Amino acid sequence: MNKEIEITVYGMEELCASCVHLPSSRETYEWLEAAISRKYPNQPFIMSYVDLQSPPDDEKKKAFAKRVIEEDMFYPVVLVEEVIVGEGNPKLKEIYKEMEKYGYKNMEELSG
Repeated sequence: MNKEIEITVYGMEELCASCVHLPSSRETYEWLEAAISRKYPNQPFIMSYVDLQSPPDDEKKKAFAKRVIEEDMFYPVVLVEEVIVGEGNPKLKEIYKEMEKYGYKNMEELSG
C-alpha cells in the first residue's frame, strides 16, 4: 500500500428526491466504512462525511459540496481521494477498484 487514502461521502440527512427507496447518506457512510474495513483489514484509510448543508471549513470539501448542489448530483456522492466513484447508490465494486489503484489488497490476496 502506497499511502492512506481518504474516502469522502457527501450527502444530506434529507433523502435525494430520486433516491427515496435507498438508505440515507449517513447510513450509506456507515455501511461503506464497515464494508471497506472488512475488505481491507489492517489497511488504514480515512473516512469523512460532509453534510452538503453545512460543509466544513476545508476549502476543497466546501467547493465540492457546492458543486454537488449546483450540478444536481444524486447524493450521497462518494470520492476516493479526488475521484468520484459513486453517486446516489454507490457500488462497492467501483470503490474497491479505485482503492486497489493505491495498493490496497483484499483479504484473499493478503492470505494467499
